[in-house]
Amino acid sequence: MKNKHFQRSAIAAACVALVSGSALAQDGAASGQQLETVQVVGNWLGSGQKSVKNFGGARTVVKREEIQDSGAASISDVLRTVPGVQITNNSSSGGSAISLNIGVRGLDGRYSPRSTVLLDGIPLAVAPYGQPQLSFAPVSLANIDSIDVVRGGGAVRYGPQNVGGIINFKTRAVPMGDFKGDASVRYNYFDGGNHNTQTSAFAGGGDGDGLGMALMYSGVAGRGYREHSKEQVHDVALKFRYAIDARSELNAKFSYFDAESDLPGGLTSAQFAANPRQSFRNSDKWNGRRKGLDLGYLNTLSATQEVEVRAFYNDSSRASLLANAQDKDVSSLSRQPRDYEVAGIEPRFTQRLNWGAVRHDVTVGYRFLNESAKEAAVSVKIGGTAPTTTRRSENSTKAHSLYVDDQIAYGQWRVTPGVRFEHIKMDRENKLTPFTEEISNHKALPSLNVSYLLSKELILYGNYNSSFGSIQHLQLNLQDSADALKPETAKTQELGARYSGKQWQLEATAFNLDFSNQIQFVNASPVFYKNLGKTRHRGLESRAEYAFDGAGKLSGLSAYATWAYTQAELRQGAHAGNDVPFYSRNVDTQGLKFKRGAWTVDLHTTHQSKQYSDEKNTVAESADGQVGIIPSYRLWNANVSWDVAGMPGTEIQLGVNNLANKTFFTRTTDSNLGILPGAGRMAYIQLRTGF
Repeated sequence: MKNKHFQRSAIAAACVALVSGSALAQDGAASGQQLETVQVVGNWLGSGQKSVKNFGGARTVVKREEIQDSGAASISDVLRTVPGVQITNNSSSGGSAISLNIGVRGLDGRYSPRSTVLLDGIPLAVAPYGQPQLSFAPVSLANIDSIDVVRGGGAVRYGPQNVGGIINFKTRAVPMGDFKGDASVRYNYFDGGNHNTQTSAFAGGGDGDGLGMALMYSGVAGRGYREHSKEQVHDVALKFRYAIDARSELNAKFSYFDAESDLPGGLTSAQFAANPRQSFRNSDKWNGRRKGLDLGYLNTLSATQEVEVRAFYNDSSRASLLANAQDKDVSSLSRQPRDYEVAGIEPRFTQRLNWGAVRHDVTVGYRFLNESAKEAAVSVKIGGTAPTTTRRSENSTKAHSLYVDDQIAYGQWRVTPGVRFEHIKMDRENKLTPFTEEISNHKALPSLNVSYLLSKELILYGNYNSSFGSIQHLQLNLQDSADALKPETAKTQELGARYSGKQWQLEATAFNLDFSNQIQFVNASPVFYKNLGKTRHRGLESRAEYAFDGAGKLSGLSAYATWAYTQAELRQGAHAGNDVPFYSRNVDTQGLKFKRGAWTVDLHTTHQSKQYSDEKNTVAESADGQVGIIPSYRLWNANVSWDVAGMPGTEIQLGVNNLANKTFFTRTTDSNLGILPGAGRMAYIQLRTGF
C-alpha cells in the first residue's frame, strides 16, 4: 500500500506542476512579455556562478582562485567565510584532519549530520541514510575547483539530511585541449615546533578526438598543533571525459582515499591552563579508506530537452582505537571497526515548454540508493583476558527518491514549485542477540522558490522548503522498543536580495527554520534514542564585497565582509527557551585583498561569539573541561603571493595564520571528554608551479 501511495502522490505532484504552469502561461501570453533565449540545463549544481545569480535562495560559490588567494589550509578554513556556516571541532574521536564539522544556521555541527554533502554531485557520507556523519570525509582541498553552498532552496533536488542545506565540492575538470598540469608543496610550521607538509599534483589533457583524462593527487604528512597529532593522507582521483558528439558525453571518475591520524583528545581545565598543546591520550588512533567509482552520461537531446544519468559505487572502511581513560588510568581499549558499501543510480530528464510568454523547464528525477553496513565494537583489556565483542550489527538500506520541479520563467519572475518523495526501507540485525527488524518510512517534501529580477543587477527572492533527516543505524539499533523512531523533519522559509554590479557584490537573507521530531540520545539505563527534540532557528545572513575602480589610485584593491546573526532555541523539553549548544549567535569575517602586477596581498579576520556546551547553558567550567561557556574569539590571517618573474605559472606564497597567537578552544561531546584547543600561530610557505 505504501508503494502505491508513493506512486499516486508522484503522479499527482507532476500534474499540479503542469496545471499551475498552464495557468501562468495563459497570463503570460496576455501580457506579451518576452523571455531571454537560454539553453535548458537540468543540473542545479553544474552551472557555477552563473546559476547563482538568479537562484531563489541563499547560496554561495567559492572558486579555486579565491581559495588559493586566502591561504586556506583546509576545507574548514574556506567554509568559515561563508555566511551562516559555522565550523566546530567538538569531537576528538574522529580523524582530526579527515572529519568535517559543519553547522549551518545553528544546527548540530558535529560531523555535519544535518547537511547533504556531495562530491561532484555524489553523496560523500559512507552511508548517506544510515551513517551521514562525516567523521570520515574523503575529500581534499587541493583537488577542489569550487565549493557550492546552497543554504536554502535546494531541498527538492538533494537529500536526505538537507535541513542544513546542500554543500557540493566540485573536483578539477578534465582539460580537453593541450596537455597541462601543475604541482604544489606547502610547509606549515606551528607555534611550539610541530610541522607538516601538504603536496598536490594535477596533469591532464585531451587527444583532439573528444577523449580527455586527468590525474590528481593531494597528500598530507606530519603533525598538527598538538602533541600526539601525527597524520598522513593520500587522495588520488583519475577522471575521464569522452565527447561522443556535439550534444552528448560520457564521464567517469575513479578515486582512492587513505588516511590515518593520531587523536590527541580532550584536556581538563588544569591541563589546558598548563599547556594547551599537550595530550594525555597517546593510545587513541583513527584510520580510514575509501574506493569509489562514479559514471555519468549527459545528452542535450535538443535545445529543449536534456537527459542525464549518474551511477556510483563506493566501498568505505574506518576504525578507531580509543582508551577508556587518560594515559595513567587506561585499563582497556575499545576498537570500533566499520565497513560500508553504497551503490546508486540517478537518471534525470528536463523538458522545456514554451507556452506563449511563459517558459517551463520541467525536471523529473529518480534516485535509487542501496547501502550496507557492518559495525562492531571490541573491548580489549590491558594485559588481561581475550578481547570481548560488545556490539556486532549489520544494517542495510534501500531508498527511493523521486523529485519533480518546474522552473517557470515569466517576464521578470522565476517561480519553481516542486516536490521530493522519499521512500526508505531499513533492515537491521543484531548478530550478538540475535535480533532482526525491518522498518519503512516515506515522506513527501514540497517546496516553492520564487525570484524577481528587479533589474539586471538586483534580484529579490523567497522560498519555502520542507526537509528530511532519516533514521541512522546507531539510532535504530538503540531505539526504545516501546516507541519506534520516526524521521526528522523541518520547514524553512527565506526572504532575501542579491545585487551583482560592476564594483559591488551584496547579499542579505532572513531565514526561519522550524526543526521538529529530532532524534536525541537519552542517557538512561539502558541508553536509547527517542524523538524528543524541537528547535527554532531564526536569523540574518549578509555579505558585501567592493572592488575599487580599476582606473583609480586604488586599482587592484577589494574589501569584503560577512555577518550572520542566528538565534537557535530549544523549543521542547526541560530546557525549552535555552540556546542550542555549540553555535554562536554572531559570526563575521572581514578582509582586504590587493592584486597588482605579480603581487597579491590578503589580510582577513574571522570572529565568533560565545557558545554554550550543553542544553542547560551552563556558564561555570567543570573541572574535567567538558561543560561551561566556550568564549568568543577573533583570529587574524595574512599572506603575500608573488608570481615569479620569467617563470609563467609559478607562484610563491608566504603567510601566517592566527597572527596574534590567540588561545581559543571548544569542548568535546564524545567519550574523550574535555577541552579541545584550537591551533596557535602557524607560519607557512607554499610553492605552486604549472607545466
